[in-house]
Amino acid sequence: MLQDFNRKEFQLGINRRSFLTRSAYGLGGLALATLFNPKLLNAASAAGGGIPGAIQPLHFAPKAKRVIHLCMAGGPSHLESFDWKPKLKELDQQPFPASLTQGQQLAQLQNTPLKARGPFVTFAKHGQSGQEISSLFPHIASIADELCIVRSMHTEQINHDPAHAFMNSGSIIKGRPSMGAWLLYGLGADTENLPGFVVFTTQGKAGQQPVSSRQWSAGYLPGKYQGIQFQSKGDAVHYVGNPEGVCQSTQRQVVEEVNRLNGLLADEKLDPEIQTRIAQYELAFRMQSSVPELSDFSREPKSILEQYGIQRAGDGSFASNCLMARRLAERGVRFIQLYHRAWDHHSDIEKNMPQAARDVDQASAALVRDLKQRGLLEDTLVIWGGEFGRTPMGQGSGRDHHIQAFSLWLAGGGVKPGITWGHTDELGYRFLEDGQDMDVHDLHATMLKLCGLDHQRLTVRYQGRDFRLTDVHGRVIDGICT
Repeated sequence: MLQDFNRKEFQLGINRRSFLTRSAYGLGGLALATLFNPKLLNAASAAGGGIPGAIQPLHFAPKAKRVIHLCMAGGPSHLESFDWKPKLKELDQQPFPASLTQGQQLAQLQNTPLKARGPFVTFAKHGQSGQEISSLFPHIASIADELCIVRSMHTEQINHDPAHAFMNSGSIIKGRPSMGAWLLYGLGADTENLPGFVVFTTQGKAGQQPVSSRQWSAGYLPGKYQGIQFQSKGDAVHYVGNPEGVCQSTQRQVVEEVNRLNGLLADEKLDPEIQTRIAQYELAFRMQSSVPELSDFSREPKSILEQYGIQRAGDGSFASNCLMARRLAERGVRFIQLYHRAWDHHSDIEKNMPQAARDVDQASAALVRDLKQRGLLEDTLVIWGGEFGRTPMGQGSGRDHHIQAFSLWLAGGGVKPGITWGHTDELGYRFLEDGQDMDVHDLHATMLKLCGLDHQRLTVRYQGRDFRLTDVHGRVIDGICT
């Protein structure tokens, strides 16, 4: 008599007996395959090395192969960094013109008397290009001729988390892929031993705002495109080493057998995440040797450590992470993101902003110099800036959030060096619509173009429609491109 059909057992397809039987034959087969071709066991290598890009060939000839985003989380004041406003200095502590703010979105200054707050720092022109940069950033000022300073940035979101989400994904809706995930999806990665998208976070002494992991999410893209957070201090990746008493060969066998079982499941069920799981097991195994080598600064010359301002290798500082960013760029990582949480200056801005600037100024400039002297800057796009700016009106001893104008700078990767792009009004309140304004969607479109991707054609069908990083917006700002 036939037994009743057990649907659950049939779907699982692997019971204890078949597991033992297949394991016996499987390990022998894996060993034989390894003798003939070790890369047969490597899911990433079988796919052609690293992560293959979805766009082949690229839409345009790429000028940048990788992106390093130095994210000043909290929103640095453009009025004390890269947008000198002498008229605002003259109006310090006087009533702010109501004609500029009437009907405008303000964060925490609603229904309060608005007084102008002049910049508390001096500005000077630097380099042959004569770029105007604040005295808080002497090291960045020293590379003025490498920078494209954009003064006309504006955004749609006035609070930190949605503003970060908008800067990273072009949307405040949860579940949308970040720009790093989009770039990795389009281009793929050149490294087999490290993730293609790596994230670091550091924090200053004040002005800290939390940064959630959704900022480097893959959203509805396969999980292999998600950013992987490395630790700034101690082990760069938790639990990447073998447990005590487990040797490398034993760990290799475990990974191979787990991947074989995942492969059996993949044969029965069409699920891209199973392939991601297989690839990630392999990647984690290879990272056991690649991550310690990446984190070892012992071969870096003392002059390089001093150039970045690193007090102690692996000390968890922004400076140390900048050097890690260069080392990741050399090893084929596609998108590297460094968050420094120190710029939310609602109060004590004259004390806290200089501290935040000291944390990042030297290392940011050193990274650009280091990339250039190694021949990497020409195909590495560096982006420096926050999620929004700060108000030209005072908020106690600080400045409030501001979306109508903020500044950032770019370097390398096909961007014109030594130029300033865009303008704000004489008080730094709003960008001017003079053909040089630039919003977040424009930044994304331009970044993708520099990397060889058309933002209108880099799409993924999800829930019945084609989605893209720039949604239905965005224009390439050709004026800043070489």
